[in-house]
Amino acid sequence: MGSVKDLIVLEEPKENNLGRGRFIFSDRYSIFDYGEMPDLIENKGIALCISSAYFFEKLEEKGIKTHYLGIIENGKVKSLGELKSPSNIMEFKMVRVLKPNLNNNIYDYSIFKKEKNNFLIPLEIIYRNYLPEGSSVFKRLKEGSLKIDDLGLNNIPFPSQKLEKPIIDFSTKLEVNDRYVKKDEARDISGLSLEEFNKLIELTLKIDEMITKEGERIGLINEDGKIEYAFDFERNIMVVDVIGTLDECRFTYNGIPISKELARIYYRKTNWYKEIENAKAKDRFNWKKYVSPPPPLTKELKNLISSIYMSYTNEITNKEWFNTLPLKDLLKKIKEILIM
Repeated sequence: MGSVKDLIVLEEPKENNLGRGRFIFSDRYSIFDYGEMPDLIENKGIALCISSAYFFEKLEEKGIKTHYLGIIENGKVKSLGELKSPSNIMEFKMVRVLKPNLNNNIYDYSIFKKEKNNFLIPLEIIYRNYLPEGSSVFKRLKEGSLKIDDLGLNNIPFPSQKLEKPIIDFSTKLEVNDRYVKKDEARDISGLSLEEFNKLIELTLKIDEMITKEGERIGLINEDGKIEYAFDFERNIMVVDVIGTLDECRFTYNGIPISKELARIYYRKTNWYKEIENAKAKDRFNWKKYVSPPPPLTKELKNLISSIYMSYTNEITNKEWFNTLPLKDLLKKIKEILIM
């Protein structure tokens, strides 16, 4: 499936019929589009599975369609409330993944205008409530690929700025190296009608609001996050992949970032990260061949990140799945290690 989770296909999706699949969430992680990093984060996979299931079940309660079916325990599909112990296997309704054609380094998305039902919409929808330091927005503004008008702002933003209202951003999902696209291109390549595109934005804002409220309940600020969507066999929009986890959202606690953002902070101080930046500037499509393997995390940082994933899952679901310290205690230690 990818660098973070594996896929089991139980029933192949057809044009007019949804399939059925299972995600096996691993302890692997990925940053900077590099792919699998050298360390395993213990219990990360289980934590992601449980926390995502929590948000899927919240969405279903609100009448928002998702591909979620349940968590697997002893071979059976169960809701979170039925589980006796946590699991890293999620069952879901499966859609077709259609691919744009690549010709002479140009992607052809015409297939998404021809097909009507049962496929992954080829976009990641990003909501932004804050613009934290390190946000891609600042780099894109500096490069000129993004303007403040595109963000609906009157002035150049500053790091850690809280936005008066959320910004909705778009990136491609199925390219070799995904790229940010403006609103018009996002709608064009996805083949959505104006009504469908507006519904996508409306749904994203509703989900953002829900995740924000859930985060606030445990003292977290939901700075930004990403959501993926698909059409079912009747062309209804449904939420797919994973939502509300520490991999999909950028949360902070008293200004301290949590999740794999901590690994990004660590690696941005290394020569390996400089190699990545130089390689991407040199060759956008084949940059990885110019980059050496990444160094491992320190043992202390790796163990703390593992504990944060587990503690977040305990606190967001209001159930003790793991034996670990509270988030506030773990983040005090993180702040000391990373000198934040």
